[in-house]
Amino acid sequence: MIWLDTLVQGLLLGGLYALFAAGLSLVFGIMRLVNLAHGDLIVLAAYLILGVGTVLGLNPFIAALIAMPIMFALGYVLQIALLNRVLGEDILPPLLVTFGLSIVIQNALLQQFTADSRKLPVGPIEAESVYLGTMNIGVMPLITFASAILVILGLNWIFYRTALGRAFRATSDDPVTAQLMGIRPQRVFAVATGIAMVVATIAALYLGARANFDPSIGPARLLYAFEAVIIGGLGSLWGTLIGGLIIGVAQAFGAAINPQWQILAGHVAFVVVLLVRPRGLFPRAYD
Repeated sequence: MIWLDTLVQGLLLGGLYALFAAGLSLVFGIMRLVNLAHGDLIVLAAYLILGVGTVLGLNPFIAALIAMPIMFALGYVLQIALLNRVLGEDILPPLLVTFGLSIVIQNALLQQFTADSRKLPVGPIEAESVYLGTMNIGVMPLITFASAILVILGLNWIFYRTALGRAFRATSDDPVTAQLMGIRPQRVFAVATGIAMVVATIAALYLGARANFDPSIGPARLLYAFEAVIIGGLGSLWGTLIGGLIIGVAQAFGAAINPQWQILAGHVAFVVVLLVRPRGLFPRAYD
């Protein structure tokens, strides 16, 4: 039963990693952009939720609803004003720009909030659990996992069932032809980045509710997200979810064997999957 409990806890942890990765996967699938500032933008969203909740006296869940449109606007403006200018055949300029953006965000947060760690005060729900069979499972991890499923479902619905999704797919496949058909790729990219920032805000809510955060943790969150995206297959949203679950389970079993192996086990699982499936488990989802 100990190993069953470890498996369940790993799957629930993987839901959080899938939330970290979903926005990154969406942006890459549409515009082939690897956003190295993604982890820092999640941390920025966590501080935004904290600030809104503190100033207005709101529960973090309510504060996150206010933060979402703010982050959408930030992503939209960021894409229009900065990232669209460096997109092209050469992948190096976007990497350099987003790396620089990551440094700017980290130092701005450090200047404003210091290096002290913070946590989102979600209240009694943080310590609540439900009894399932022979296991006690935390309510917050369950909500996180359910949110990851809903986010993936929502993104797939947008991508495959809406006019906006058709614009996403057309722009991803051939931006020149899409432009001839009346689609404005730069606006489409901006909307995609805005949606990715909304997803990042959801991830930030559960990150801050379940663990401490500080201005320096963004790169580690990016690493988990990137590994989940690669394991799942570049551009596959459901693959991203599976990738997050694989990393979470690997970390849980690694920690059960030796607490010092938790992080290493996730990275080993990433390498093993790439050795078996170099292009990920579900590549080329965006066709």
